[in-house]
Amino acid sequence: MDGIIVVDKPREWTSHDVVNRIRRLTNTRKVGHLGTLDPGATGVLPLVIGRATRLAQFYTKNDKIYEGVIYFGYATDTYDADGERIGPEVGVNLDPAELEAVLDRFRGEFAQMPPPVSAKKIAGKPAYELVRKHQLVELQPVRITVRSLEVLGLDGHQAKIRLHCTAGTYVRSIAHDAGQALGCGAHLRDLRRIASGEFRIEQARTLEELGALAEQGRLTEALIPAAQLLPEFPAHVVDLVTAAHIRQGRDFRVSPFHVRAGARFVKAITGDGQLLAIGEVRLPNVYHPVLVV
Repeated sequence: MDGIIVVDKPREWTSHDVVNRIRRLTNTRKVGHLGTLDPGATGVLPLVIGRATRLAQFYTKNDKIYEGVIYFGYATDTYDADGERIGPEVGVNLDPAELEAVLDRFRGEFAQMPPPVSAKKIAGKPAYELVRKHQLVELQPVRITVRSLEVLGLDGHQAKIRLHCTAGTYVRSIAHDAGQALGCGAHLRDLRRIASGEFRIEQARTLEELGALAEQGRLTEALIPAAQLLPEFPAHVVDLVTAAHIRQGRDFRVSPFHVRAGARFVKAITGDGQLLAIGEVRLPNVYHPVLVV
């Protein structure tokens, strides 16, 4: 089991809960996730398994796409529905034009302040641990980019949105800050990740589906093999001699007819279709194995 399984994370499960569940189903400790989801969120959670865990370094900057619901009327201390209400609820009559004007502040590149209850590290400890101990949390703003932010519909106090953003974006902060701008308070009531990098919700399996496949000995049907990952990297099939050189950390040549000129990384694939290594360009058509799987 070397590859990725895309899980449709259920509500109230932490990302680590899902990792532990898949460890049991695959009977291996080598399982990790490619970007955490809050317990209250659902959707795409790609899990790297086996030797493919070493590929995680190439996924740290993946864009994400979310759909969510912002509730206008009061804020919470966690910026989402799991937190405690801050102040009384305010009556709201959402005006589409006014809402669009406010949301326009959160389109493009800007500095975002993470929520105080978050996994951001302060002196090596997650911020949420300090908050629970009633310790002062001083976070720093982070530069993010929101490539698109659409309002899909309005229903009373609620606005359904779709957001395409860079890694590290907190949709909770956008909801909270939009409520502050409108003067009524707001929080994120629902969040579903529908894409993470190359992985889409259509590929995702529920834990129930994965459990059933495991019972039937068919769990590999849910696995995206390592050789199919990182499709933006050209693939180059190597012979046995070249494969031995790569395992020794030696540079290898690629065909200029099969690998586009200027490609920074290539995937070295064995004759039986297995991912052997990721190579980084050193000279024209010459690559050095920076990761041997």
